[in-house]
Amino acid sequence: MIISQNKPLDEIMKYIEDCEKVVLTGCGECATACKSGGEEQLIGIKSELERRGKKVVGLLVPETSCNYLLVKKELKKIKGELEEADAVLSFACGDGAQTVAKLVKIPVYPGNNTLFIGEIERVGKYSEACRACGECVLGTTGGICPITRCAKSLLNGPCGGAKNGKCEVNPDNDCAWILIYRRLQELNQAYKLIEIMEPKDYSKTAHPRNLNLRDNDGGERV
Repeated sequence: MIISQNKPLDEIMKYIEDCEKVVLTGCGECATACKSGGEEQLIGIKSELERRGKKVVGLLVPETSCNYLLVKKELKKIKGELEEADAVLSFACGDGAQTVAKLVKIPVYPGNNTLFIGEIERVGKYSEACRACGECVLGTTGGICPITRCAKSLLNGPCGGAKNGKCEVNPDNDCAWILIYRRLQELNQAYKLIEIMEPKDYSKTAHPRNLNLRDNDGGERV
């Protein structure tokens, strides 16, 4: 899941200081779960903007804001509102905001800050889980990601700064490599720690990245 949170209202107002009328869009998936861009949040933001003198002429929460064809279809529902508006405020992740921007002829401004790919521990509590590095090593590390969970993204064991099982960079966090060691012991796979992992191929994270299954002979057609 993409974890996001609302930008400060003053920052949002600066984006639209020259706008009279705006449309708000969100996302029915990640941003709704994070309470940063669901219908309830957009209604609340609408009230705040109108208190500050802006007119919100439309609200839209697509099922998912990063699906180009779906968003294109959904935006047709508010075609009139978009023609009337001076700008769109997107309360989705950065990808969702860019998807909307590709489809409308007016400025699209982000209402959210995109934080990380993470998991929902419980309602309102999220933790970063994946850095999308392009070379997943979870099979070697007992399902615990050293790239994400280790503040230094070390691949072959802990640094010398861990104390009482805690990270030296942020003592609130457990040392990822101690967690990995304990997990591998539980799985009877501690022998995997003997293997030296090669340095990451960071060319795989050179951006912008893309994946086109249509170009692969015999691959899936989407």
